[in-house]
Amino acid sequence: MLRLGGFLAAAVLALGLVGMFDVARAQTPDPRNWRQLDPEETLYIDTVHGRIVIELYPEVAPRHVERIKTLTRAGFYDGLLFHRVVDDFMAQTGDPLGTGEGASSLPDLRAEFMFRRGPDMPFVQAAEQGRARLGFYKTLPIESQPDAQMAVTADGRVSANALHCQGVVSMARAQDENSANSQFFIMRQPNSALDKRYSIFGRVVWGQEAAMQLAVGNPPPNPDRMLAVRIAADVPEAERAPIYVLRTDGPQFRDLIEETRRDRRADFSVCDVQIPVRVPRNSDRERHWWSIIPFIP
Repeated sequence: MLRLGGFLAAAVLALGLVGMFDVARAQTPDPRNWRQLDPEETLYIDTVHGRIVIELYPEVAPRHVERIKTLTRAGFYDGLLFHRVVDDFMAQTGDPLGTGEGASSLPDLRAEFMFRRGPDMPFVQAAEQGRARLGFYKTLPIESQPDAQMAVTADGRVSANALHCQGVVSMARAQDENSANSQFFIMRQPNSALDKRYSIFGRVVWGQEAAMQLAVGNPPPNPDRMLAVRIAADVPEAERAPIYVLRTDGPQFRDLIEETRRDRRADFSVCDVQIPVRVPRNSDRERHWWSIIPFIP
C-alpha cells in the first residue's frame, strides 16, 4: 500500500533528483524528460485546503472527460460538497443534492473501464503481476497487454485499463455499469478492487495533500466544498502557471522507478511511483498559489 506521505515524498524526491536530471541549466525543463500539461486537459478544483490539479485523459475515457468539461464549463460543480470522504479510501463529490443520490440533468454515461492502446500511447512497464504488465501512460498507472501483441490485432492496438492508485480520479455510479453521470471521486489510497469496475478519467498531479485534508465522514459533519472548478485553458494566464511533469516515456523515468523499487523493496507496486511536478521560476508568480510547487531553479 502507498504510504500517506507518498506525494510529499515525491516532491522531496523530485528536488533530490534535480542534479541527476540536470534541469537546473534552463528555465524551461529538458523536453526529453519533462512534459508540459495541456491546459485544455487540466482541471483545477479549488478548496479551502488549496488547489487540486488533475490531468484529464480523453484518449482513455473520452465520454467521461467530455462530461466533466461540459459540467465544469456550465458552473455545475462550483460549491458542491465532498459528501462522502472515507479515510484510507476516497473522497467523493459532484452531487448537486449533497446526499449521494443526485446527478446532473444530462443522460447517464456508458462505462469506459477499458481502452485500446496503440503506438501513440507509449507504455512504460514498471512491474509484472502474473501475465499482467503494470506501468504508466503519461502520469496514469495502467495495466496493459504488451506492445508485441499490436502486430496481431485487427486495429493494431491492445487492451489496457487504468489502476485506482492514490490520486487517480474516477467516476462514481450506481449498480448499473452504465449509470455514471456527474459524481466522481479522488482516491486517497490505492484500491485494486475498483479496477475495471469504475471509469477512470484523470489523475491528481498536484494538490493531493488538499484531497487528504478534506473532512472525513459519510457524510462528514462539516463537509468541505469545491469552491470553484475550472478547465485551466479557461483561466486567465495570470491565475495559472505552466506545469511540467516528469515524462514517463523519457530517459530519466526508469531511474525514478528503480529508486522507488529500492526504497520499497518487496512492498513495491506501481502505486508507489509518484511523478515529480515542476514549474519554471517566475518572480511574478511566486506570490500566488503555485509557489508551493517546487520551482525549477
